[in-house]
Amino acid sequence: MSGFLLNRFSQSIVLLVIVSMIGFTVLNFMPGGPLAQFGLDPGMTQKDIERLAEQLGLNRPLWIQYFDWAWRLVQGDWGHSFRDGAPVLAVIGRHLFATLLLMGTSTSLAIAIGSWIGIRSATHRYSLFDYCATVGAMVALSVPTFWFGLIGIYIFTLKLGWVPAGNMYTIGDGSVLDYLHHLILPSLVLSLVHVAIWSRYMRTATLDALSQDFVKTARAKGLSERRILLKHVVGNALLPMITLAGVQLPSILTGALVTETIFTWPGMGRLFLDSLGYSDYPMVMGLLIFSAILVVLGNLVADVLVAFVDPRIRLS
Repeated sequence: MSGFLLNRFSQSIVLLVIVSMIGFTVLNFMPGGPLAQFGLDPGMTQKDIERLAEQLGLNRPLWIQYFDWAWRLVQGDWGHSFRDGAPVLAVIGRHLFATLLLMGTSTSLAIAIGSWIGIRSATHRYSLFDYCATVGAMVALSVPTFWFGLIGIYIFTLKLGWVPAGNMYTIGDGSVLDYLHHLILPSLVLSLVHVAIWSRYMRTATLDALSQDFVKTARAKGLSERRILLKHVVGNALLPMITLAGVQLPSILTGALVTETIFTWPGMGRLFLDSLGYSDYPMVMGLLIFSAILVVLGNLVADVLVAFVDPRIRLS
């Protein structure tokens, strides 16, 4: 087991290094470079920009800049924002809770609803419910997230007035119920696509488990279908779903970026777009690396959970 964990951890470190190299190179080769925002200031001359580049070390070879940035990153110095000079890690920390709240809620909804739809579709194969679930999943996967968000705002906010159109809380309130009231629509919009994905995967995994010999043996012993489903089928069907939860993390982060922008949710996704528009390269790189760390940790935890749950993987 220790060898398995060590192997996964070493792979995660290598992946983070590769992601950081690609991200650092792409950002530095974008038009205007890291100092593009300063070039828009009419009071900045070319000599001022060159002097600023020298002060920030941006006139050095790219590989030296990368290793200097990576070394400071390891030491906990993630740089300072070009916008207000605030430490990058502190700014990310202020927006982290909002993103984790939105992602956690939408993921929980997607797993619960998607698993129920998938299991029911498998146990009622080729029924009206199964066909409707299939069509619904195809529609959810085909329509962009931002369209669902705009339609949700139009129907449930402008027409019905049930939920707020955006923000995380009402200024002057900030109670738990107020947070939940603002969370309803963004979390439902973000979870729609993942409900479709989970339902399809869960349907396939449940059908595969139902065709196994141990299910036939349980039926031969006279066990009820309900007991077979809950005790033998669901547990085995959920094993690949643990891995899927880790694999879906990048998609959830991407969806959160769009959802946070539509609903003006003060999370890391909205911060990333704002920083990108301002050419705040230290903040963009910090968010990129932090997101990569979240994804890698999520996949690592999923792999460890699968290894603990499934003895075949643990013993191998």
